[in-house]
Amino acid sequence: MYKVDLPVDQSTEKSVERRRSAETARKDRIFNTRLRVMGLDLDALNQQVLEKKHQQNMEMQRDKAFDNLRKYHDDMLLLQDMNEKEKRAALHTDLTQYWATFQRVEDSRDADLKCGLKGAYRITDPKNKMGPASMQIFKGEDIGEEQKRREQMKETERDLRTQKEENERRLMRDKHREMLVSKELVRQDLMGVQLRSLEEECKKAERIALDNYNHALAAEREEKLKEQHKREEKENLAEMVHTLTSDMMTECAEAAEMEVEGGMPPRVLVDKWKGMSPEQLSAIHREREKQRLERQKQRDSEKAQDAAWELQLLKLSREAEEEERREAELRREKRIQTDRYNMQLAREQQANQEYLNKKLYTNRPTKEYFYQFNTSSR
Repeated sequence: MYKVDLPVDQSTEKSVERRRSAETARKDRIFNTRLRVMGLDLDALNQQVLEKKHQQNMEMQRDKAFDNLRKYHDDMLLLQDMNEKEKRAALHTDLTQYWATFQRVEDSRDADLKCGLKGAYRITDPKNKMGPASMQIFKGEDIGEEQKRREQMKETERDLRTQKEENERRLMRDKHREMLVSKELVRQDLMGVQLRSLEEECKKAERIALDNYNHALAAEREEKLKEQHKREEKENLAEMVHTLTSDMMTECAEAAEMEVEGGMPPRVLVDKWKGMSPEQLSAIHREREKQRLERQKQRDSEKAQDAAWELQLLKLSREAEEEERREAELRREKRIQTDRYNMQLAREQQANQEYLNKKLYTNRPTKEYFYQFNTSSR
């Protein structure tokens, strides 16, 4: 009878939608091959997190350094601005003081116009056409103007005289200072000339003394060289005489032998030995021939032994070749038997496969059979 709009309970629909979303997320997680097979590399992820934090820290430090640098530049600019303002203020003060001292209004050519307005340009319109607002001089004004102007002119004259006297005194002081500086420079130049002359004289005396000392040293050195030359000539002559009369030049055989106590043979002095005697040479030849014969016998015996070893090795090699030939024949027969057995197994497997395909498994599954799998995550 009456139509009432009651609120619809959407909790059931929300729960169904929530379950569907969870099921969809679960399917994505289960059927995702990368997550199911490979998984997550926690070490790599942790390393990436550490690298990210390190990069953020470096960026923060860099920003902080840039902020400090910007603040320093701002402070320097403020300080420079303050210094410039102070310089401008000082310059303005000096300029104002200069104007007030040397460029006063009372000293200018149009002082009569700016101070008192006497002789200045005035309006030439008829007085009957001017109203009260055009009045310039009133009754009772400019009383004592001439006296005041004379006093100002006297004061200006006194100031100009004072400035002139100060300028003259300053010029005199500057001239006196320049004169004193010139005198001091002249005195310093004269002193420098005297010092240079004294220095030249000292250097000249020093050079003369050094030349005398060098001459004395040269004479002494020449005398020493002469004495050394005479001594060397005497020593060389004595050495020549000793060499000519020594055992080395006379070729004395007894000088090369030194007697040794204890009944031992005499010792040969190498620096004085002149060669062996014929008896010593013949003894050496006999000993060399004896050693040659012994070496020949030893070589003959080694040749006979080597021939016996070669014969034995030839015999062993022939036996080894025969054994290898027998083993190769056995392997060939065994391989033939294995091939026959494999062929028999292949025929049996083929017959079994034909039985399975043609007689046993005749009802093959369709695509609908496989589509029923993996449709849900449960």
